[in-house]
Amino acid sequence: MSRPALGNQLAITFFYCRDLDRAMRFYEDVLGLTLAIDQGWCKIYAICDGAHVGLVDEAHGMHKWAAVKPVQLCIRVPDVDAWHAYAKERGLDALSELFVNEAIGIRAFVFNDPEGYQIEIQSATRPGA
Repeated sequence: MSRPALGNQLAITFFYCRDLDRAMRFYEDVLGLTLAIDQGWCKIYAICDGAHVGLVDEAHGMHKWAAVKPVQLCIRVPDVDAWHAYAKERGLDALSELFVNEAIGIRAFVFNDPEGYQIEIQSATRPGA
């Protein structure tokens, strides 16, 4: 099987926060970033075309805040099923099954890169998610 065609829609790097409100103020007031997507406990800010940073309340995210920062690279694609099939064929490390998170409107899977950083591939399950 060949790799699915390009057509990535959005790239987000997530940072996990103990104090989401304080982090939001920094990204908005100090860095001047614009809130692009508000999912309640996850706030996603546009950095430039296609590049975003997401601030996640650690009480709800897949990771918790730590002194050594956890980082997850997230890439939104048009066909998460094709990417999951490709990832399975390639035998990617720590590959998850596809999952749906209705609360934030995504269908996704995760795996680790060779250095152990988690990457999430996702598609939106509803408009505006």
